[in-house]
Amino acid sequence: MSENPEKRPEHLVFVTGKLARARLEKVASTLPPERFAWSIADAGVKVAALMTEEIIRRRVTLPEGATRVILPGRCRAGTEALSRHFGLPVERGPDEIVDLPAWLGLAGRKLDLSGHDLRIFAEIVDASKMTPEAILAKGLDLARRGADVIDLGGLPDTAFPHLEDSVRLMKAAGLTVSVDSFSLDELTRGAKAGADYLLSLNEETLGLAFETGAVPVLVPMRPDDLPSLDRAIARMETAGLPYLADPILEPIHFGFVDSITRYREVRARWPQAEMMMGTGNLTELTEADSLGVTALLAGMCSELSIRNVLIVQVSNHTRRTVEEHDAARRVMYAAKADAALPKGYGRALLALHDKRPFVQTADEIAGLAAEVRDPNYRIAVAEDGIHVYNRDIHRVGTDAMAFFPELNVASDGAHAFYLGAELAKAETAWRLGKRYVQDEPLDWGAAAEAEAEDATAFKKAGHTKHSGPDAPPPGTRDLRKAAEADAAPPETIGAADARAGTDLAATPDPRKTRLVCGKLVAED
Repeated sequence: MSENPEKRPEHLVFVTGKLARARLEKVASTLPPERFAWSIADAGVKVAALMTEEIIRRRVTLPEGATRVILPGRCRAGTEALSRHFGLPVERGPDEIVDLPAWLGLAGRKLDLSGHDLRIFAEIVDASKMTPEAILAKGLDLARRGADVIDLGGLPDTAFPHLEDSVRLMKAAGLTVSVDSFSLDELTRGAKAGADYLLSLNEETLGLAFETGAVPVLVPMRPDDLPSLDRAIARMETAGLPYLADPILEPIHFGFVDSITRYREVRARWPQAEMMMGTGNLTELTEADSLGVTALLAGMCSELSIRNVLIVQVSNHTRRTVEEHDAARRVMYAAKADAALPKGYGRALLALHDKRPFVQTADEIAGLAAEVRDPNYRIAVAEDGIHVYNRDIHRVGTDAMAFFPELNVASDGAHAFYLGAELAKAETAWRLGKRYVQDEPLDWGAAAEAEAEDATAFKKAGHTKHSGPDAPPPGTRDLRKAAEADAAPPETIGAADARAGTDLAATPDPRKTRLVCGKLVAED
């Protein structure tokens, strides 16, 4: 009986360079053989990230039976062109080798954060004090960040004569608009101008919902008066009209816990009702990093099938609240679909600390340092501190400024400036437990704007040169041309050859090992 081809393991080819090959072999050897066969195509260049399409085409040979080619995450070669060249799918893998198993889906799920079911209403709290043009600009910016509905907030005792003009201007720009006011007159004017939603109506003002096409957000007469909300909901249900129900989230020490229970009660009484939660009473009125607060509230919304949130940004510490809610809703949606904990769905909800901050051990960095034959400084971070090394030195410490006397850059201002900035960044990463990559910004998740990156373009060479009379001027090194300067002959090996070539004295028995920070260690 012939073998069923569908049960054959996928044959992956990992393209790499000399410095990363040993670490890649160790991580690849942990992949389940029933799912993945693998080979390593060592292009012979020292730094895999510097490989170009031309280098890979010329120096990489694929073994028979290969089904997919995986490039290093920081390699800037074009995957589409290489797919045409090899006749196989070519993908860019994770930046760090230790993330390879999770990237391949071995965490039990494939990371997909494209979906969500939570609508974000972003309020412009001082709209009545802004011009229509300024309101439009603000609304477009909020929409760019992830808001679905732009909420125009009215202020008590403040006239809003340009309300209609503002609603019409925003609608003409394609925005979905809500009006939020305590004034029934302003709500009426906003609805007649074309607003899509009205915040907020209670059982006494609910008649407006029957006069316009705007969807009302229903609230109780008082936060603790759920029967009044029930009566308003029942009236809308009887009429067969759409609505959102908001039991009102209250701040900590002013009814927070009781208000959470009211959301649960409303969901139990009205299982099919569309609901809203105004998260600003917690994010704005709690001086704590808002990302974690937002994640928790988004998790509550996910459990209770609340599909609308009203957010505000007044305080400086909530300046990224739209992006934070957008990230949280995607993580919670994916986790709920998988019936899983919200863990392993990317790093967007991690700002101060990383789950796995140190991707290399001190021993692995020492091994890389021993291979360096040039004066360029490398900086890495491991659990024991900051590592700085080139062909002449390898120093470890925890104080960025303490390295200065040993780096021989006292007369080289440009280089000293560069190293000082990188070492300060490395110290921040080490102290907080964040990932550090030389020449890359720290990743602050949804709490900070990420730099746009072209995955096919090389970065401009920096100033990681050694000081001295023979050093080239800053910015004159072409890293792409230098990639093959000391290249070894290329080599493609399979899993069996990789294990056979491993130093058994230095590598534990793979049958009794586990992967820790990218390194195989013996089981306890």
